Amino acid sequence: MSKISFLTLAFLVIGVFSFHTASAQIRVKMPKIPKPDQPKTQPATTNETQTAQPQPESRNETQTATGAGGQDQPTVAKDSVQMTAFTFNVYKKNYDMWSWVPQTEYRVNGPIPSGSQLYVEYTVPGAPPVKFDCRTEETEKGRWLKTQCGGRDGIPEDKSTTYTGPVSFAIKMRNELAGTDATLFNGKMKVAKVHSNEAQTPKFVNHFVYYVDDDWNLPIGYVFYTPDDGRGMDRPVFNLAFWVRGDPVSFEPHLFHQGKEVGKMFYQGEEVGKASCEAEVENGTTHFVDDSVPQKAKWSRVICTFVNVRGWDKTGEAPGMFGPLYTLSANPGDYEFKLLWNNHLARSIKFTAGPNGKLDNGLASSNKLGSDRVIVPVQIIGDQDGQWDRAAWKTDAFYGNPLTGFTALQ
Repeated sequence: MSKISFLTLAFLVIGVFSFHTASAQIRVKMPKIPKPDQPKTQPATTNETQTAQPQPESRNETQTATGAGGQDQPTVAKDSVQMTAFTFNVYKKNYDMWSWVPQTEYRVNGPIPSGSQLYVEYTVPGAPPVKFDCRTEETEKGRWLKTQCGGRDGIPEDKSTTYTGPVSFAIKMRNELAGTDATLFNGKMKVAKVHSNEAQTPKFVNHFVYYVDDDWNLPIGYVFYTPDDGRGMDRPVFNLAFWVRGDPVSFEPHLFHQGKEVGKMFYQGEEVGKASCEAEVENGTTHFVDDSVPQKAKWSRVICTFVNVRGWDKTGEAPGMFGPLYTLSANPGDYEFKLLWNNHLARSIKFTAGPNGKLDNGLASSNKLGSDRVIVPVQIIGDQDGQWDRAAWKTDAFYGNPLTGFTALQ
């Protein structure tokens, strides 16, 4: 019995050693395990570059704050605010007419004091303001909380409306223990409607599905680092994010430096650590819409991750069996990201890496974005996004909080 146990232990030790040796070279993405609704807190970390990490969707949680700058008052990360419309299949007990209420998610950089309550207030022209609470947790300075609220579960149907057009809203925080009520973010969203996918009979003529127009997002992209799974910010992974209209599928990302593609590694004729893309945010309709609706009234923010490209490498480890990873710190200068979408060129993003791998161009800090993702202009190529408002970013960016110093590419 003891002999069997010894052999089992030996195999486990060898397996763990092999895994760590490989992980020093290539990060393998594992499927995400859904997290419980209860907020979770992770220990704070100290990094050379503070980074905003991709966050799990539909969860209320607290994490290490990034881009908060250690402020003494809570702030909303502008690029985290997502406003969508939830469609009700009824309006004032009339099931032949549909209506909507807003739903939102956003991130607040702490501190959020004990006894605080986050809430949203919105105003439809001609109607009194409507307020709804968001799940809130006490959050220390230097950490942040992500929450979502509204929609069917947060706003009663009798508060719904059929109005379309600009709608003002505010993210607020009250604290009845301290007797305070502060506004953290003011915005304005544009609500529109399209027919459902039902047959257009007289009975269904007023079955409209509502959505928030997000065209302003398309010219705005981001470059940033995320911690390596095993080495943290000693060897951070390079990422880009951008928006598309339609379904976020069939992407092929490529990165170039001085005209040469970088981040490619092969082993015995097979590519290893291949760059990949996935949707981080999907803002679509809550009901199926007519097939004639361009891109089905859906906008998605996509993250492309280059596991073979790192900001720097401070681990002191020797290259693994596949060779050295590519680092921006050792290869400063101008870069271009190109995206093939459904096998056609669809995006180009240009950015500059400094001698130490730093990416900051000042736009995020000057616009008080609330995170350390670096804002970069995105060139939209081709027609896969359909007809979209190319001037929307000038007035509608971040829900009526346009960027200073930013110029979109045409």
